[in-house]
Amino acid sequence: MARRPTFTTVVLVRHGATATTGTVLPGRAPGLHLSDLGRTQADAVAERLTALRPRPAALYASPLERTRETAAPIARALGLRPVVARGLLECDFGTWTGERLAVLAKRPQWRTVQNSPSTFHFPEGESFSQMQLRIWRTIEQVAERHRQKTVVLVSHADPIKAAVTYAQGVALDLFQRTVISPCSVSVIALTDGAPVVLCVNSLCALSELRPS
Repeated sequence: MARRPTFTTVVLVRHGATATTGTVLPGRAPGLHLSDLGRTQADAVAERLTALRPRPAALYASPLERTRETAAPIARALGLRPVVARGLLECDFGTWTGERLAVLAKRPQWRTVQNSPSTFHFPEGESFSQMQLRIWRTIEQVAERHRQKTVVLVSHADPIKAAVTYAQGVALDLFQRTVISPCSVSVIALTDGAPVVLCVNSLCALSELRPS
């Protein structure tokens, strides 16, 4: 009789919208909170996550305010206590932190950020490669801690994009082709072999997530 495959389900949730979403590169700057829309999105994704079966066994969040505020209604809905995990932090954008995206898009380095991100290191910050390694190591550590369970990780757009790209075996230079919307859900199953991506940027029902 064939052994039934085992897997750990990692549910990645981007934080809800803030007043600067889509216009500013906030990075790790403190003091940025969810907007009214973001709080509505957080409540909605919390409700969606209650459909997960098996129910999540743990909840982790980046230390920043917008991720912890997104995790709060999820914690209430699932009856879990959120655990802060620094490995889920946004990319360290260094001196680019807080700059308007319209201004950054005019810099010559912006083409590299979009088309060859694996080669780019933010001034006084980290590289996309470092960010990808950090988020994936965090996912592996959490998955090892909660083997064959479902866990929810609340993070940021770029780390989630990098994690999904890694799980798919896609080159990091293509990770900008993935969109991760506020309070969207992306799910990776860590199996005995290669990881399996179950969904990306989902804003729909979550009741049938399972590796085929």
